[in-house]
Amino acid sequence: MKDQELLGLVRNHQPMTVAQEIELILKLSLPSMLAQLSTILMFYIDASMVGSLGAEASAAVGIVTSSLWVFGGLNAAVAMGFSVQVAHAIGANDNAGARQIVRQAYPCALLVSLCLGALGVLISGPLPQWLGGAPEICPDGSAYFLIFALTMPFAQLNFLSGSMLRCSGNMKVPSFINVLMCVLDVFFNSLFIFETRTLSIGGLELTLWGAGLGVTGAALGTSAAFVCCSLIMTYCATLRSQELNLRLEKGSFIPRKDTVVKAIKIGVPMALQHLAISLAQIVSTMIVAPLGIVAIAAHSFAITVESICYMPGNGISEAATTLVGQAIGARRPRLTFAFAKIAVVTGMLVMSFTGFLMYVFAPELMAVMTPDERIRDLAVGVLRIEAFAEPLFAAAIVTYGVFVGAGDTFTPCLMNLFSMWAVRLTAAALMAPHFGLYGVWIAMCGELCFRGIIFLVRLLRGHWLKRVLDRERFLKEKEAASAAKAP
Repeated sequence: MKDQELLGLVRNHQPMTVAQEIELILKLSLPSMLAQLSTILMFYIDASMVGSLGAEASAAVGIVTSSLWVFGGLNAAVAMGFSVQVAHAIGANDNAGARQIVRQAYPCALLVSLCLGALGVLISGPLPQWLGGAPEICPDGSAYFLIFALTMPFAQLNFLSGSMLRCSGNMKVPSFINVLMCVLDVFFNSLFIFETRTLSIGGLELTLWGAGLGVTGAALGTSAAFVCCSLIMTYCATLRSQELNLRLEKGSFIPRKDTVVKAIKIGVPMALQHLAISLAQIVSTMIVAPLGIVAIAAHSFAITVESICYMPGNGISEAATTLVGQAIGARRPRLTFAFAKIAVVTGMLVMSFTGFLMYVFAPELMAVMTPDERIRDLAVGVLRIEAFAEPLFAAAIVTYGVFVGAGDTFTPCLMNLFSMWAVRLTAAALMAPHFGLYGVWIAMCGELCFRGIIFLVRLLRGHWLKRVLDRERFLKEKEAASAAKAP
């Protein structure tokens, strides 16, 4: 059966077999995994292209990467605050209500992104110095961060439109657009990073123009790809989507209090979590920075390669958010819990396999990233430590997606913060002076295992589902009472 037909079974309260539940999770997960893969490949390509310029260029990008995650996480939290509501409305077969939420989401999200972009511009100059960057890498790091700050509204459009499409059950269009973004990223990077050069192909010589901007060119290339694809994504979400097409009826773009309040309740814990975890990544970068340029570059490259390994977990997590959100909207608790368990088991199995591949092929992956043997050897060593954490890391990633789909974000936020700050950073700070970068990654591996265990315990206890359904019942009764009193 097609994925939309299977989603129709959820929305229309029709029975589903276990085989159909598994099939639906896989049908939604595979396109989402492809989208995640293309995004990770984009950063992988950026890192490898910049890596060819030398260790200093790599360190310049690495020193500000975690700060960019802060801003990206805040944009994503705003997007999910509205997108989860869209999933609930579509699950309840209220497509018109979903479109009203979409209309209100764009002005709110763009306002937040403009504020974030302005803040990014203000701090771009001194940021690498604040993070402990060496003087020789600070100018490139500042320029790299500044360009991404200027394109922050387009990043928000991409986050919001993509999450709206995914929560409506459409995984294929965002996946295709993310693949296109990866292709455009390669094209624009080849133009902006390198000097004009001559390539020999089959005896033919081809001259390729290049701006020769180095690290700045990498930021310009990726930003150009983001701008192009964010506009396409927004067009597909607002004017082409079967469920979200805003031309189907007229409506107001002025935000309503109830929609904004729900978005705040869902999004603020996510934003605080992203902020705190990203700040923790910045602190982690500050712990690594005194270890030297080789350690900074190896740390940055290893994170980029490891992100390929957990890409399937993020894809399955997005599918879980969609399915749990729509099952909650349809008020089907048994199906909600079934989707949650199947998604988590699937994620753990898949990421166990990708962790094995990462362990075996770490040298080959790092050889693509950098020609510097010192960086390669160090990065391979820390990657192989991290491979052992992937199964439980998958449990944490997918279970969090389940909780987001249910609109239950506050307690998972606290769990993530405790795990990151109390476990990882404390252990990393204690181990780094004695074991160098290896100590930082041993701390990371242990923390991810701990996080996966506590998320699994909370999922299996099931109290989260009862609270969500009780809250939904209360809100519906309150709305019905208000409607009855209205003249």
